[in-house]
Amino acid sequence: MSRFRYFVVVCLMAMYAGVQNSKTQMNPSAEEGDDPHSLVVNTVSGKVKGFDQEGTQAFLGIPYAKVERFQPPLPVDRWDTIRICDHWGPQAMQNVGGRTLSEAEMSEKNSCVLNVWTTDRKARKPVMVWLHGGGFDSGTSAWNPGMGLAKKDVVVVSVNHRLNILGFLDLSACSEKYKNSANVGMLDVVAALKWVRDNIGNFGGDPDNVTIFGESGGGGKVGTLLCMPPAKGLFHKAIILSGTILNVNTKEMSEKLGVAVLKELGISTDDIDRIKEVSYKQLYEAGQRAMAASIGTRRPGTPMMWGFGPTPDGTTLLQQPFQPGFAAISNDIPIIIGTTFNELQRLAYQQPMTFEQAREALLPTFGSDTDEYIQAFKEAYPDAIPQDLLSIDWLFRPKTLITADEIAESRNAKTYTYMFTWRSPLTKASQHGHELKFCFNTLHHSKNELPQATAEDLKLADLMSSAWAQFAHTGDPNIKGLPKWKPYTKKNGVMMVFDHKCLIRSNPDRHLQQLIDKHCFKQLDEFRKTHP
Repeated sequence: MSRFRYFVVVCLMAMYAGVQNSKTQMNPSAEEGDDPHSLVVNTVSGKVKGFDQEGTQAFLGIPYAKVERFQPPLPVDRWDTIRICDHWGPQAMQNVGGRTLSEAEMSEKNSCVLNVWTTDRKARKPVMVWLHGGGFDSGTSAWNPGMGLAKKDVVVVSVNHRLNILGFLDLSACSEKYKNSANVGMLDVVAALKWVRDNIGNFGGDPDNVTIFGESGGGGKVGTLLCMPPAKGLFHKAIILSGTILNVNTKEMSEKLGVAVLKELGISTDDIDRIKEVSYKQLYEAGQRAMAASIGTRRPGTPMMWGFGPTPDGTTLLQQPFQPGFAAISNDIPIIIGTTFNELQRLAYQQPMTFEQAREALLPTFGSDTDEYIQAFKEAYPDAIPQDLLSIDWLFRPKTLITADEIAESRNAKTYTYMFTWRSPLTKASQHGHELKFCFNTLHHSKNELPQATAEDLKLADLMSSAWAQFAHTGDPNIKGLPKWKPYTKKNGVMMVFDHKCLIRSNPDRHLQQLIDKHCFKQLDEFRKTHP
């Protein structure tokens, strides 16, 4: 071939390649979405392009639903171009303390987004769907990135959804049009699970093997899904971390609150659609005033919640979770449930203290049972120091134990319980949320809580994240490196203790928790007397 002819052929090939590349960018083909190196994936709504995040393929801010205020979520509109998903989507509207956030950071209409982390799009791996904490009032999936856990041979998904008054204002007593408004925030989560069912196979996930998990308010959301008929069949296992603050909303309470909100806004039921025009700030503030004027405002740290959260309606939600168990529709769902040693308790570790001083400080709470409490504590924790008596969790563990007793006896599936007792070098405590960086295997993202991870810390993170992933695979969390973790029963009381030295304990603190339940849940007891 002459040099001229060779030059012509090369130019023609280059022109052809350029045209094809241009066509691909304007109208990406199905084949590109199947290329494991392109980071472009097909979804039912359009193509998304992710990015490499610490050795995983990450896709952030994928829309899974669109919303109309106080209405159930709707399917998103299709898009024709490739949607670039390389940054967090907006969080749901919430109180941010007077700060001003852009529409890209916080949005009412565009916050139903989710994130996916995977390592092999050609695989069929278990899927773990994370629900963030913050009660039902605040929070964002951006708090807990999933790339570390995804390296444990699972696909991780995390979700943003409507919160507080936008997610849970019950206007059903005011208009049939708003009959589902009390639970649209949780219906968003159901929509996200449907997205997983319909799309996750293209990311290497198995839609027939989905585990939901969450901490604090996220654990409450997991418990709520266990009682929701619309969610049945969309997940197959559940993990609840520090989630047993009891939601006591009743239909009567939520309807009363809804009427009070309209009154605060000066909107009549005949003109109820005006509520769609109210700014979020005005709406949120009216909700707080209405709560104070009707059902009362919840104090943070109390053992029960009410107000703008899920409400049983017999259709969307059958019952409140943890009261003491879950709806029968979830009897075949294996569950892990547990707490941390200190949770949200005010800590006493920064001051010297004798056991007698601890006793004096305990008297206002435990009265004539104080000495019995101290003895039960010492039996449960023989190495305890005086400060532990005041700093141990009085909020989550008692009701978690009651729930574990109930579900282990009444359900077909297995139950596993744990306690996280690792202590921060900064606070000397195992506080609410401290376990998350271990479950997600992201110690390097937690410098404020753990400036320098030790080899023991890294080993514990590897074990916890591996156990969580193994549970997602099989419904059994047992892995090499941990003691044998048997299913829980009320009789055996088996509890995995996660710490630098992991061990199994059996009913170590039942009497202690009974005393805590007796003295620290009087507000709940009074509520149940007036709301049988």
